[in-house]
Amino acid sequence: MSAEVNLSIAYKWFDAFNQHNLEQLLSLYDEQAQHFSPKLKIRKPETKGFVRGKEALREWWKDAFDRLPTLHYKVTSLTANSDRVFMEYIRNVEGEDEMLVAEVLEIYENKILFSRVYHG
Repeated sequence: MSAEVNLSIAYKWFDAFNQHNLEQLLSLYDEQAQHFSPKLKIRKPETKGFVRGKEALREWWKDAFDRLPTLHYKVTSLTANSDRVFMEYIRNVEGEDEMLVAEVLEIYENKILFSRVYHG
């Protein structure tokens, strides 16, 4: 994959996420994709922060979209190479302080295989 293709996947990711379009978001992921998030670790400690597969991702993000109807990400920086995209963005939720977030998408054959979220 080229860096340009991977950047386009990142832009599609933000579009889907900000529209809370779960099916569009999931379509970007491999069937066995893994995701790590500190928020996941806090809300579902039994996962140790990891989920695997589209159904687990669906459950996690549906819960987030239902709980946080104003959740929105503002892109501040995207850096891509042939197999990953490093994304920096600001997490906005009405009534909460903004949160700076970094996330890495590992991509193979146009599908996200692994995503890792970092924030304070």
